[in-house]
Amino acid sequence: MTGVNIIHGHVILPGADKAEPQHLHIEDGKIASVGKAAPIADHVDASGLIVAPGIIDFGVFKTDKPAFRFGGITRAALMPDQLPVHDDPATVRFAALKGKPDLWVHPLAAATQGLDGLRMAEIALMKEAGAIGVATGRKWISDSGVMLRIMQYCATLNLPVILHCEDSGVAGHAVATAGETATLLGLSSAPIVAETLAIARDLMLAEESGAHVHFRQVTTARGLDLVRAAKAKGLHVTCGITPAHLFLSDNAISDFRTFARLSPPLRPESDRLACIAAIADGTIDVIASGHDPRGPEDKRLPFSESAPGMAGAETLLALSLNLVRDNVISTGRMFELLASNPAKILGLNAGHIVEGQEADLILIDPDAPWQVDGDRMAALAGNTPFDRLPVQGRVRHMLKGGKLV
Repeated sequence: MTGVNIIHGHVILPGADKAEPQHLHIEDGKIASVGKAAPIADHVDASGLIVAPGIIDFGVFKTDKPAFRFGGITRAALMPDQLPVHDDPATVRFAALKGKPDLWVHPLAAATQGLDGLRMAEIALMKEAGAIGVATGRKWISDSGVMLRIMQYCATLNLPVILHCEDSGVAGHAVATAGETATLLGLSSAPIVAETLAIARDLMLAEESGAHVHFRQVTTARGLDLVRAAKAKGLHVTCGITPAHLFLSDNAISDFRTFARLSPPLRPESDRLACIAAIADGTIDVIASGHDPRGPEDKRLPFSESAPGMAGAETLLALSLNLVRDNVISTGRMFELLASNPAKILGLNAGHIVEGQEADLILIDPDAPWQVDGDRMAALAGNTPFDRLPVQGRVRHMLKGGKLV
């Protein structure tokens, strides 16, 4: 046998809470053996490192290879909010080619033409072109009839529907969550019910259509309660969150920091704590970066005029490791949220370390200290709300299809 052996590492295996000492053998880009190395092969020494499945970042807004490499992201599901919008087979097909061979981009098709929320796009043709899901983009589709038809069509095609959950009639042009912080700062704000109304309606439409719906970000206690109840009822529903809503409250905007201007906006501390609890009890299925690098033309503006979004790919792993250190979840559970669950939702043959699967792997030093520095980030822009935060956890090696990248 030839190929590559990864030796002396601690491997994240499916269903395990902790990494276990194991060797891996990789052959022809796939995991050939778990537990033993081949006698003749190149070696990668993983002593002191965790060997984990490559992160699958669910719902990024830019293809940003340097940032993804730094953060251990081997696959990314790309939102349709692009120029041009990914609402036809040609744009989807082109997006799927970006980044290969060392990064696989999986495009999400626009649910409506131009993301206008009115005219359903050619979803079946975009699936043939490589789309692995359908997304409403940054906006909520207010027309319930349109949304129902999209869900019914996607249920027939076995495609997940990725939803933004803010009722546009309630949220309007708000830039903050209604409450003490927004009032003190004089910012336009929307009540938390903007999220719960959107989730409640879309859950009813999901039940009617039989579609699998994935709420890309659920950020409030009331919204999480609705998702929790829907799962208990047996609906095919999943949801995600970003580290920003797990580790920051709306106090982070107190100095009008536009890097903390996000969509949905940051929430009060009580909702942040509810999000942590939902990670612990399994209500939340995915942690994603929401990677949306924005330059000074979008961020060096008055808070209300700035664009929402954060560069999150480089900090996704290190911030998620905080949940392990705080005993909220195990290391194994963390990689379910970062890799296994996104793969399952999107129908990808990835996200686990098992024989026969693509050898998309990251070798991590979980205790390596570093400081987030927006001025030195590998991303297209350094708009991180975690600037100057000391963190731990670095990717030391990445393998895509069994090759070091």
